[in-house]
Amino acid sequence: MRRLLPLASLALLVAAILQPAPAVDDYALGSESQPQKDVPKGKVTPFKWNTSKVYEGTERDCWIYVPAQYDDKTPACVMVFQDGAGYVNEKGGFRVPVVFDNLIHAKQMPVTVGIFIQPGTFPANGKNPGRSNRSFEYDTPSNQYVTFLEKEILPEVSKTVKLRNDAAGRAICGISSGGICAFTAAWERPDLFSKVLSHIGSFTNIRGGDVYPGLIRKTEKKPLRVFLQDGFGDLDNLHGNWPQANLAMAASLKFMDYDYKLVMGDGPHGGKHGGAILPDSLRWLWRDTK
Repeated sequence: MRRLLPLASLALLVAAILQPAPAVDDYALGSESQPQKDVPKGKVTPFKWNTSKVYEGTERDCWIYVPAQYDDKTPACVMVFQDGAGYVNEKGGFRVPVVFDNLIHAKQMPVTVGIFIQPGTFPANGKNPGRSNRSFEYDTPSNQYVTFLEKEILPEVSKTVKLRNDAAGRAICGISSGGICAFTAAWERPDLFSKVLSHIGSFTNIRGGDVYPGLIRKTEKKPLRVFLQDGFGDLDNLHGNWPQANLAMAASLKFMDYDYKLVMGDGPHGGKHGGAILPDSLRWLWRDTK
């Protein structure tokens, strides 16, 4: 009996080791995500978009960030953010306008206009309640969303701000379903976007997005730079396993010799880790951009 007790204890220890580690979400924003004295502040202007032809019947809130260093004679770089309300909030988890202010002032990224876009919604009409079009827009692996950007949003912003037209001067970012949406936009139109930043990207089978790791390996390499962020405590559900999906994306990008970076943390399906490393992510993404 004395010999069995240590074996039982060992079995319990092994079982404990094999259990998934609890997600830790203790990431903190650094100084570059805080307003700094003597750093010029860019201007954020909201606008609504309710005349879409690509997503007919939808309406959405949008914002434009224009840095203080913008010169209306020189076209600026541009970065598009899906789920824009979460990114543009200067007291939220990402605080993009603040980070842009600091990095542009320090010349650690180019003068860049930010476009922040909410997913479309169909407003309530009579007996029909309003509904979100987010999953259809973001999770569908097609060229529809990037067509929406090309034909509608970018021309609208270009009415008041001069934007670069070359892919090298354009980036796109999103979180969760917005992360796969960002990758899809650049994958479909690398002539429009060359840089992708994906936070906890949903490269899973919500609407067939789990096709990408295999597709990357069997498609001629595209001129893309991709930054992936996820946490080992991310989702595991009927659509798939988020950490495994992001690891598979990174493995395929590595196999095809893409310019990519994967940063894995231990957090759950949230934005704290992505927000904490946003300054470093942007520096990496925009490095060597002229």
